Amino acid sequence: MLEFRVSYDEEVLEGPLDGRLLLMISDDDGEEPRFQISNYPDTQLIFGVDIEDLNPGEDVVVDGGVRGFPLRSVDEVPAGEYWVQALVHVYETFHRSDDYTMKMPMDRGEGQKWNKAPGNLYSTPVKVQIDLKNKVTLNIKLEQVIPPFEEPEDTKYIKYVRIESKLLTEFWGRTMHLGAVVLLPHGFDEHQEARYPLLVWHGHFKRELYAGFKEEPPEADLEPEPLKQAPRKHIKDSTGPDIPRKREYYDAPNVIAQREAYRLYNDWTSPGFPRMIVVCIQHANPYYDDSYAVNSANIGPYGDAINHELIPHIEERFRGIGEGWARTTMGGSTGGWEALATQVFYPEMYNGCWAWCPDSIDFRDLSLVNIYDDGNAYYVEGRWRRAVRPGMRTTVGEILYTVEDENHLELVKGTKGRSGGQWDVWFATYGPVNENGYVKPP
Repeated sequence: MLEFRVSYDEEVLEGPLDGRLLLMISDDDGEEPRFQISNYPDTQLIFGVDIEDLNPGEDVVVDGGVRGFPLRSVDEVPAGEYWVQALVHVYETFHRSDDYTMKMPMDRGEGQKWNKAPGNLYSTPVKVQIDLKNKVTLNIKLEQVIPPFEEPEDTKYIKYVRIESKLLTEFWGRTMHLGAVVLLPHGFDEHQEARYPLLVWHGHFKRELYAGFKEEPPEADLEPEPLKQAPRKHIKDSTGPDIPRKREYYDAPNVIAQREAYRLYNDWTSPGFPRMIVVCIQHANPYYDDSYAVNSANIGPYGDAINHELIPHIEERFRGIGEGWARTTMGGSTGGWEALATQVFYPEMYNGCWAWCPDSIDFRDLSLVNIYDDGNAYYVEGRWRRAVRPGMRTTVGEILYTVEDENHLELVKGTKGRSGGQWDVWFATYGPVNENGYVKPP
């Protein structure tokens, strides 16, 4: 029987503390265990339990009854040498305008990333020997706090915008902000009389411009970063003579990124290139790294806040034309869904959108699940057998993880829709509020 007792001292936080305690176990000492958790085949182990009103010096117990991923219990961990780390994803209390009181993780500038959210408590990884033949109790101290991010500085072309949203503040019962990274057109300062059209580029939270914007050439001696994620490794290993690919795309993403960011700068400043304002919205919230840019019962009136508060502010500040014919949206994946939804729900405000590979827009195909007709979300079922429903595949068809994997990892990271994960935010966006104020799952 294996048992971990996790606590923190008053010097770290006066307390009390609400949140989700996450315990990571890894046999890879390459980086901290908190950065080794994913859906992919090379993930390490994570276990999670809710904590409420935890005081300094009090223990939180992680034992065989605590849910884990991919192993369900710490009692299933094979004997051996491991690195162990604990972290608390801190929750705060919200008193929403719909009369629900909830404890949720608020974004603190990281885009709802539990493993690097400022203010979260965590422990230094320690090496332990695990042997389940005997009862073992291991004590873990949360002795560190993730520091806040440094605020980015404006440049000639890139401006950082942050406003308080009255609509969201009223809904969530505490001050809420919206942000944006704005790319200004070449000649903006020189042509004070000019007015510009607006391109709203939707997508996941990022602290910088999505595409990157580099005014200097890439470093001449820039070296490719080593492979870190299983998908790249799997795809590269699967490459055969009949499946041509550019290897550099998989093992040199930093080289590609710097080169393309510099090319964008050259295009952006070249004669004849269209002059416009590009806006990358920052709307991380208690549920996810973005709001899906629509009004919803669980997340709040983000659609109205973005389009009636943030966009007018940006156009007034940066001399936008401010008319529907002079605005358009674009994005891919989550951003593709948001671009399409923005055009559909605010048709007079936008003159078209480019939505590529959007998230599912039909509930008969929600990441391969037909929520109306399918009896099981995790398996395709027949009379005599069933097959797993994939969540991610390589380009040659290998299943990297399943829909079941996705959902079980989210449940470990947070109950009541608080994982900050993809499925939880879908249900928060599309679904109603539960009787306890949290997301009502389908």
